Amino acid sequence: MTVNGKDVHAGDTFDVHNPATGRVFAQAPDCSPAGLDEALQAAATAFPLWSADIATRRAALLAAAERIEESAEDLALLLTLEQGKPLPDARFEVQLTALSLRVTATLDVPHEVTRDDDRERIEVLHPPMGVVAVITPWNFPLALAALKCGPALLAGNTVVLKPSPFTPLSTLALGVALREVLPPGVLNVISGQDPLGARLAEHPVPRKVSFTGSVATGKRVAAAVAPDLKRLTLELGGNDAAVLLDDVDLDAHAESLFWAAFVNCGQLCAAMKRLYVPRSRYTEVVDGLADRARALKVGDGMLPDIQLGPLATAPQFARVQELVEEALAGGADAAAGGRRLDGDGYFFAPTILRDLEDGVRIVDEEQFGPVLPVIPYDDVEEALARANGTRYGLNGSVWGADPERAAALAARLECGTSWVNAHAVPTPGVPMGGHKWSGLGVENGLAGLLSFTETKVLHIVRGR
Repeated sequence: MTVNGKDVHAGDTFDVHNPATGRVFAQAPDCSPAGLDEALQAAATAFPLWSADIATRRAALLAAAERIEESAEDLALLLTLEQGKPLPDARFEVQLTALSLRVTATLDVPHEVTRDDDRERIEVLHPPMGVVAVITPWNFPLALAALKCGPALLAGNTVVLKPSPFTPLSTLALGVALREVLPPGVLNVISGQDPLGARLAEHPVPRKVSFTGSVATGKRVAAAVAPDLKRLTLELGGNDAAVLLDDVDLDAHAESLFWAAFVNCGQLCAAMKRLYVPRSRYTEVVDGLADRARALKVGDGMLPDIQLGPLATAPQFARVQELVEEALAGGADAAAGGRRLDGDGYFFAPTILRDLEDGVRIVDEEQFGPVLPVIPYDDVEEALARANGTRYGLNGSVWGADPERAAALAARLECGTSWVNAHAVPTPGVPMGGHKWSGLGVENGLAGLLSFTETKVLHIVRGR
């Protein structure tokens, strides 16, 4: 682990599995309560000097991006081994991690003067909070660490970062790489099994917790920070709906539609999770998606030409299998896939489900895997109501030949981001957040930067 810029070895370790084999291939440090105290104290000690000069912080973020690029191959290899994504996808995530820090470094913390005359001057400032606890998930551990740590650090906070126990190694390696460019104590990286995350959230030192993960865990994080009134950002799950209009050009959009659902083996909160299709186009759409699913090359992400890796964890693999089997038993049909693949590892065949409606768990819940249920509709207003008929509200999309018509419908989707003829396209610098159960607060862009600051008014009375 990285604490105060140095190697720290925990007394205990835990196993890390390779999802392509299902077998243990490494151990990671299991941070003790005393080790957590040490990391948080290092961050608190580093805060006053780090928060003093934004120019220094900006330069450090740019240096961090360069250092990540220099370490790209090592980071990508670890990421594929512990998370399962194909190596080219892991390399892309590393590139996105560096890009995120570079984009963040271009931002400025606002300093507004609302009044300045002979009598008084009123300024609105945005000072940092102090120590920030960052808790990241296993699907995009490096990119999401940068999305949170970059703005937290630029704003002047110091950070204790804890990755998922399923994918700790690439984040630990990130901490090691950045020791050379960040002052001691500014970024501390620890790892461990439960209840380390709860201890970090409940600890009295952090003034903010930024968490990405499931709705259930997000609710527990919110409850844990409530007694101390910590500031909180939650980026939680989604059950993103896409609505195809009757005039959609499938030749133009079929590839984008498919990968909107199957990117990262479907393990993306912002991925398309359910697709509503006009009944007149239903067979055409299902057959086109099924053809693509059957043509995918699935396997160990370390092998060449692999397009889809395994699911990242054994529990997620079991959940996807359960949801698909339940849907098939209830009358759904697998136009492609619908089963686990033979051999070791957490491999599930890319699956297109047809002949099912709302009310089935794999439609109503977030499956987070390589499975897309395709649901027919007769009226676009009905489709819009069904898309909105969920407690989730992360993203949604509408696809059609007339972008203005599609945009008018997309604006009525109850979610944080509405796409037209696209879905889940990464855009550094653009705010993102969830409505309803999909989250609290905003990440990315200026709004994301300000979420790591307090609002302070400096009111100077010069005379009367």
